[in-house]
Amino acid sequence: MQVLERGWLSSNNILFFEGDQATLVDAGYVGHAPQTVELVKSALAARRDTTRLTRLINTHSHSDHIGGNAAVQSAFGCEILVPAGIEDMVRNWDEQALLLTPAQQRADRFAHDGVIQNNEHFRMGGLGWQALPVPGHDMAALAYYCPEQRILISGDALWEDGFGIIFGELMGEESQRDALPATRATLEMIGRLAIDIVIPGHGAPFADVEGAMTRAFQRLAAFEADASRMGRNAVRACFTFNLLDLQRLREDDLATYLKSVPFFDTVNQRVLKLSDDDFASWLLGDLLRARAVEVKDGWLLPTIAP
Repeated sequence: MQVLERGWLSSNNILFFEGDQATLVDAGYVGHAPQTVELVKSALAARRDTTRLTRLINTHSHSDHIGGNAAVQSAFGCEILVPAGIEDMVRNWDEQALLLTPAQQRADRFAHDGVIQNNEHFRMGGLGWQALPVPGHDMAALAYYCPEQRILISGDALWEDGFGIIFGELMGEESQRDALPATRATLEMIGRLAIDIVIPGHGAPFADVEGAMTRAFQRLAAFEADASRMGRNAVRACFTFNLLDLQRLREDDLATYLKSVPFFDTVNQRVLKLSDDDFASWLLGDLLRARAVEVKDGWLLPTIAP
């Protein structure tokens, strides 16, 4: 097993080797797809000349995990397996359900070859894995658990310092209205597993599972107590992502841009309830204080490397 830790925009990529075949978990963002392909090629070449990538498996449907699927499939001719809960979204390329349109993010369309069902058992890298449903951040997400080696591939259900945005709760969609309690149930389920190592969707693998769980529950409790805190956290993170993808945005256009992105506008209308100008002013001030952006010659620029 080899973890390719990525930075902003792309999820981590995890390679499993078994003989002359390899499996990749998650393919990163479309803007980084050429880099993902080269990283995988290099990792395969370092093993043996005959090693081939034969399978790509996704943890969930968001752009930073599936955006590179098409490029990886084109480069390696591998099959793609997706969580069963997102199969219709992928088959119909439903950009609303995939959050591409609401968040104004990008992904190249791809064709999947099969699905992984909730609680299905399968093998990667000579080890047995179980697909565990981890709804919350994505209601159809799967984590992959190896009881033999006590390893959890958590996707965005658990990070070393939290978990992914709870989109469904903030957007108020009927099909995802239980996303917040689902997040708690997911964390409680993870807490019952015997885990030595977590490989998250973002950030380095970590062994302090107890500490990560404590921090995750603290964050969740804060969100349960104050929806505006959850909304502000989500807008900050998602806007930072989008700005890295855009590379720059006119400062004078910030309020208009936020209004044009359905996710931002919905969070403001449902949760924060600020005027358009106040919404933009709050976000800019918050990001400047955090040094996540800078203003130069009237342009908003990200300070984080994409």
